[in-house]
Amino acid sequence: MGKPEITSLQEWQKARDELLIAEKELTRAQDALAARRRRLPMVEFAGDYPFDTPDGPKTLLDLFEGRHQLAVYQFMDLGPDAFCGGCTWFTANVPATGRGMLADSGVTWVNASTMPLAQIEAYKERMGWTLPFVSSHGTTFAQDCGADGGFMLTLFLRDGDAVYRTYGTTHRGVDRLVFTNNILDLAPYGRQQDWEDSPDGWPQHPTYG
Repeated sequence: MGKPEITSLQEWQKARDELLIAEKELTRAQDALAARRRRLPMVEFAGDYPFDTPDGPKTLLDLFEGRHQLAVYQFMDLGPDAFCGGCTWFTANVPATGRGMLADSGVTWVNASTMPLAQIEAYKERMGWTLPFVSSHGTTFAQDCGADGGFMLTLFLRDGDAVYRTYGTTHRGVDRLVFTNNILDLAPYGRQQDWEDSPDGWPQHPTYG
């Protein structure tokens, strides 16, 4: 198995300082992108979509739980007894403490799927998840968000009883939010996935293998 080159402390510090310049450039670019994101317009979105929940039927407006902002992660529906590995990985990285801190900042977190509620509840128990997870089965919610049959993170803003969609992202836009991935990106061997640009000899495996 390959290993990073061994060098002197002075040479390591020089290389680290050069990388830091690139990291700071990326940080500033991400800050500028976030500023643009905060200036996106919004579009009105129906607040009366019905969801099946463990506590009974609720509307999209109910899911805000009185807060002004709502984040909904659309978990893919692959059919009975089938579950998306990527959505499972993402959901397992959403901690209860993180959801609490979001709530303190006025953002409610909810997972949603077109899977029937019974299937969701069985999977939650199997995985040991406690996060809110509701079913939009039989509605056009996922399609209207733009997720269709895929996964997506959508952000909403509530103004009284009016609901607006402000942002949505899929694929690598969701990937960058995963705690584990972000730490692995700092580790010597990275995520160890076969799509990564790594030196020869680095351990790698299929992304969901």
